Amino acid sequence: MSIITSILSTLVALEFVYIFYLETLATNSDSTARVFKMSKEELSKPSINTLFKNQGVYNLLIGLLILVALFIYPSVTWLGLLLGYVILVAIYGGLTSDKMIILKQGGLAILALLSLIFL
Repeated sequence: MSIITSILSTLVALEFVYIFYLETLATNSDSTARVFKMSKEELSKPSINTLFKNQGVYNLLIGLLILVALFIYPSVTWLGLLLGYVILVAIYGGLTSDKMIILKQGGLAILALLSLIFL
């Protein structure tokens, strides 16, 4: 696995840890409201708050699994599957919510997967 793949994949993992932080620990913050284009009042609703915290845990686990596939049990296969998963979720988000999600959430993962395949 190339150093470029390792760097890009680590950045993808850190992105998902940051999403976890926004969704789970800073749910009602100005930053979360700005990133997700929602009002703080809407984020304070119990149902939204619970959903965000749940999604945040999923995002943390994705980030941690990428790091495991990179550094603890290095596996090109698992890293490729995880990056593919991130890309598919970003495409789904782009189709159902905001087209920019494909680039914002999937851009680094696309670059990382391309580097995994070609470098």
